[in-house]
Amino acid sequence: MSSQNRRTLIAVFIMLLIVFEMFAYVATTPRPQERFFQIYVLGANRKVADYYPNNDTNIRPADPVRWYVGVTNFMGNVQLVAIRVKLGNQTIPPPDDVNASPSPAPLVTEFSRFIQNNETWEFPFVWQIVNAVAVDGSARIIELRINDETFQLQSSARGGYNFRLIIELWTWDTESGALQFGWRTANEHRAAWLQVWFNATTSLH
Repeated sequence: MSSQNRRTLIAVFIMLLIVFEMFAYVATTPRPQERFFQIYVLGANRKVADYYPNNDTNIRPADPVRWYVGVTNFMGNVQLVAIRVKLGNQTIPPPDDVNASPSPAPLVTEFSRFIQNNETWEFPFVWQIVNAVAVDGSARIIELRINDETFQLQSSARGGYNFRLIIELWTWDTESGALQFGWRTANEHRAAWLQVWFNATTSLH
């Protein structure tokens, strides 16, 4: 074998060895784990159904509505999370996913807990309209009870239509030392939220 052929063979061998090592590195190196949260709301029977009594979105005062709210932590470590519940209508903006900013709807209540990695925190969420009145063609919710605690409100919707409960996920930010809407991962600010629409029945109907 000539020296030229020998050099060519060695060069090909080295190239194949480098390619093999690259494939071996990719195959054996674990991929970066995506870090995120999941949030959900289930109906009365812990299913994606039965969100309203008798499947009627027109909620009357004193009619209890049972949901189940859940959060799963896939962030790789323990996290302090908060579920903020807000009452809005069709004119109040929802959370902004692009800018990861919360809804300006008034806060009703908040639930918080530490969640381990890969843990799901699920809790019953039972709410009812305690008091709603008709004012100038609109329905105004004065009192809302959530899990046996009553909250004073002044939220209105034209004709009582298109109220919505907005459920936002907030997490503890170690840099600012405060709760933030959503979470930060891989230099990105992400958000998770849900909303469920309903109508409030008063003497207008």
